[in-house]
Amino acid sequence: MTTALPHGYRQIGEDRIRESVGLSYPELAPGLIIEHRPGRTVTELDNLLGAALSGNVAPIHTDAHYSSQTQWGRILVCSGVTLNLVAGMTVRSISGLTIGNLAVDQVRFTAPVHIGDTLYAATKILTRRASETRPDTGVITCHTTAHNQAGTSVLAFTRTFLMPLDADAARDATHY
Repeated sequence: MTTALPHGYRQIGEDRIRESVGLSYPELAPGLIIEHRPGRTVTELDNLLGAALSGNVAPIHTDAHYSSQTQWGRILVCSGVTLNLVAGMTVRSISGLTIGNLAVDQVRFTAPVHIGDTLYAATKILTRRASETRPDTGVITCHTTAHNQAGTSVLAFTRTFLMPLDADAARDATHY
């Protein structure tokens, strides 16, 4: 291939490139802030599936008539659904190569989320260090915040995860 590779892709053969998922350990430097895109509009199906999968069928999450009689005036999206949607939004950039999550801490739901809200997220890398027990891996700790279409903060949490120190070796070994 004679043209320069677009950012986020790597050469895997003649006239063949592969999209890279997840930034590498060296790219996740403390202080880096990543804005995650695209945003994610919460649907009724998201909320119902999340409620069903978790067993949280509280009427505030599933019964439109009941919810209309509450202070919210409508269905409140299950907090577990909100957390999972936002955490999922971060994977493509920060943890696409994760070997495993180690912790999710300091989870704060700061405003209600309703069906039809669009969520946006940003993550700040807090710390990065080599693992003390796994020589080929590193430990990343980051803080993620999310806001809705009106700019209202709805969620914040800190997450720590394990990832390979050598992203290309991991990608080669997994054909990813």
